[in-house]
Amino acid sequence: MEITIILVILAAYILGSCTSAVWIAKVFHIPDPRVSGSTNPGATNMLRVGGKTPAIIVLILDILKGSVAVYSAHELGLSQLWLGVVAIAVCVGHMYSIFYHFSGGKGVATAFGCFVPLGFEISLTLLIVWITTYRLFRFSSLAALFTVCIAPLATYWFNPQYTIAVSMLAALIVWRHQQNIQRLIKGTEPKI
Repeated sequence: MEITIILVILAAYILGSCTSAVWIAKVFHIPDPRVSGSTNPGATNMLRVGGKTPAIIVLILDILKGSVAVYSAHELGLSQLWLGVVAIAVCVGHMYSIFYHFSGGKGVATAFGCFVPLGFEISLTLLIVWITTYRLFRFSSLAALFTVCIAPLATYWFNPQYTIAVSMLAALIVWRHQQNIQRLIKGTEPKI
């Protein structure tokens, strides 16, 4: 089982490292999101530099990365602790891609994808929280931060055996948003 766990974690990291925003930018002949806009290769920046269609495709692909990794680990019988580690591995791959000099996005869509296999109720709750927060304040980063902070509570309510795994992932996403938090406090965070 130990070899299986190691292989699944490595596979999750490599899957996370596949930066869909870079690929989609090439397909649509738009600027590389790593050097344009906020320089973050994620769906929000793709919306800024390329428009809705590329952004939606990137969002879907990034969500799928998280879902595939966690669902595969679950089907292989990994414990909730190891599911959390796999979720972190796929998100760390997205944030620090081995294919792009260990740089990458914030991991929000990929983290949401990790939540999806844990239950429809959790996913729907988090989606509603994100949409509501975004519509009220118009800050994508604030919506993401608020949503990941709610995620452990929603998980505890609907599917408590995954609370530890979700809490681990939520902590990683908050940590990755340190600069966004500072800009939100200073009032310099861009809206979108």
